[in-house]
Amino acid sequence: MASDIVAQLADSLAKTGVEDGELSYKGQGRKLDDADSVEEMVKEIQDFEGLQALRLEGNTVGVEATQAIAKALETKNELKRCYWSDMFTGRLRSEIPPALNSLGEAVMMAGARLTVLDLSDNAFGPDGVEGIKKLLESSACFTLQELRLNNCGMGIGGGKILASSLTQCYKKSSVEGNPLSLKVFVAGRNRLENDGATALAQAFQLMGSLEEVHMPQNGINHPGVTALATAMQENPGLRILNLNDNTFTEKGAIAMAQALKQLRSIQVINFGDCLVRSAGAKAIAETVSEGLPILKELNLSYGEITEDAALAVAQAVKDKNQMEKLELNGNYLGEDGCKAVKDIMESMNLGDALGSLSDDEGDPEDDDEDDDDDDDEDEEEEEEEEEVDEDEIDEEEDEEEEEESNETKLSTPVSASRPPDVSSFLSFPSPDKLLKLGAKRALLVQEQVDVRDATKTAEAFLKIASVYKEENNDVKNAVLDTIDALLNKAFTTPSFQGSFVSSLLVLLGLIKSEDKVKPVIMVPGHLHALEHVVRQDYFPKENVAVLEAFMSR
Repeated sequence: MASDIVAQLADSLAKTGVEDGELSYKGQGRKLDDADSVEEMVKEIQDFEGLQALRLEGNTVGVEATQAIAKALETKNELKRCYWSDMFTGRLRSEIPPALNSLGEAVMMAGARLTVLDLSDNAFGPDGVEGIKKLLESSACFTLQELRLNNCGMGIGGGKILASSLTQCYKKSSVEGNPLSLKVFVAGRNRLENDGATALAQAFQLMGSLEEVHMPQNGINHPGVTALATAMQENPGLRILNLNDNTFTEKGAIAMAQALKQLRSIQVINFGDCLVRSAGAKAIAETVSEGLPILKELNLSYGEITEDAALAVAQAVKDKNQMEKLELNGNYLGEDGCKAVKDIMESMNLGDALGSLSDDEGDPEDDDEDDDDDDDEDEEEEEEEEEVDEDEIDEEEDEEEEEESNETKLSTPVSASRPPDVSSFLSFPSPDKLLKLGAKRALLVQEQVDVRDATKTAEAFLKIASVYKEENNDVKNAVLDTIDALLNKAFTTPSFQGSFVSSLLVLLGLIKSEDKVKPVIMVPGHLHALEHVVRQDYFPKENVAVLEAFMSR
């Protein structure tokens, strides 16, 4: 009987649509070159009543095919969410702007009002930003809440175009009495550098509505960081700030510490691998101790922080009742410093919140701190020398230059060869990050997640499952192996508290909770992972019927 229920649930999960009003071709690996190749897809779009979301990611779409798809979208005035990431693999960069322009014109012609626009992992450069400029400045984006442009190679020029478009959108929408209120902005790995970041900061300051900002790995140093700090002060609802792997130095860190004092809603601060150094860490510690009442995560790893500064940071989180994770790995604490930090966290009953210190670099060289100012100047000079005309670079050269640029901007070889960061993956999941965790990824995730807590386990499950790719066996196996290890440990832990299934259903918005929980948008990876999980011996069979009741809807 139990096996029949499991089979029935697995079948339901395999067939379940992800969300009402959504048409998905995600991850199908189609090579769509011309109108004939998308004939069936076009008909499905035309026949889909009440289309609200269209997923095209994980395919490769040519100009003619895009124009045919765009034609089908011209009447879809209910369209709200465009998931168009990773859809130009193998295409010439010159093909991408006209393709994006066709899709944008169709959305505008339909009179749609978008809430989500995701164009991540499309290496379109500054010209690609030009391809969405009209769309971003049109009424179709007056209602935009999430803009995701991760890993697009925008460069400084693209960052400036994007900033200008967001500014125009804000001004035009304000005239209509409903100003643009962007909540989520994602633009990691885009080589925005100081000028691009500064331009965007001006747009952020104007909007004042941001709740999440993710801009890791952009070659930004203290002038750009300071501009962003000024802008963040004008966004009081900010909950997540991820600037991982940029170069703050003390000047940028101190400016950001001052800005954080205005952000009482902040929950996640990721300044890992940002070279905040000891003075910057102490400034941040002072801000944390004085405010930030609902802070959950603070990452100051790989920042050239010494023992006294690390202890100040540890002491600063003493009264943070919601604190879940403090990352201080890869700094200059030394053996005694690591022990002191662990002891103080244990004394505050926060030992479980402290991340691993296994990659601590020991005591710093005596002259490191004396050379900080010289390092800052050298870093800026190196960045200026490496600037090139981005319009003349192809995608392969972009990737090589980004790697070289990152290496020169880091002041120590330690940071350049830093180990995989589980917290970075869980904060901002991607297939590439999961694979880079290596063969020990399952163990690393087990160590990172508090499997005694059902809600935290469910949150981690959803994040891992979200990067699942059916067509990519490496990613698929990595996801399933990691999930198996996580859930097996959770369900065999005697102190496991709460219900995993109930927590999962709350996070997915399928059942209500007394607490205000923002539902996670279900993606196919969640369904594939659940289909796998319910067949495993570790999964309690009494939970299968509960899942069946909700998922079969």
